[in-house]
Amino acid sequence: MSQAAYVVGHITILDPLLWAEYKARVPDTLAPFAAELMLRGQHGLALAGSHPHTDIVCIRFADLEQARAWHDSPAYQALVPLRQRAARVDLMLYES
Repeated sequence: MSQAAYVVGHITILDPLLWAEYKARVPDTLAPFAAELMLRGQHGLALAGSHPHTDIVCIRFADLEQARAWHDSPAYQALVPLRQRAARVDLMLYES
């Protein structure tokens, strides 16, 4: 049985208007992969250590293959240049 996979983005917004456009367009790229947007939030307080980013996103996929397929899909890859102009993003893939 496959395990769920999570894409976690640690984000520092550079251009709020471009970031809003990017955020509005991402859900359409997730739909074909039955992904669930679990969390979008802003950094409030580091309880241990430090964290340079201001925002976070967490997206759940059925498994690693679905997460990779979404990331590599033409629909999402078309948004990458917009994301790169809008924010600094560290995008991580985790399996649970």
